[in-house]
Amino acid sequence: MSFKKALDCYIEATNTHDFNNVKELLHPEAVYWFTDKTCTSLEEIGAYFNHAWDLIKEEVYSATNVQWLTVDETSATCIYTYHYEGYYNEKFISGSGRATNVFTKVNNEWKLVHEHLSS
Repeated sequence: MSFKKALDCYIEATNTHDFNNVKELLHPEAVYWFTDKTCTSLEEIGAYFNHAWDLIKEEVYSATNVQWLTVDETSATCIYTYHYEGYYNEKFISGSGRATNVFTKVNNEWKLVHEHLSS
């Protein structure tokens, strides 16, 4: 799988609302910087995802304007605009923000090792 496909698979996994699908694509030492919290373990990341999916029902996550800043044999970094939409308290909501994703190649597989989201 290419680094670009890794991002696509990550977004697809996120939209399943099943953290086990997301976890398969994460590096075991992944670090996430969300607007309101830093998560430094897969357990913390999973709890954050599950809480978000509980708050925003039927959430759909997507990425536009993806730019790959650095790519070499073992790492790839991209920035993009993220978009979300879904239902919060039974009202349709949507929004967007900025994202940075860093992938690293481990055992010939691209794994997400860092994500930084800001609204």
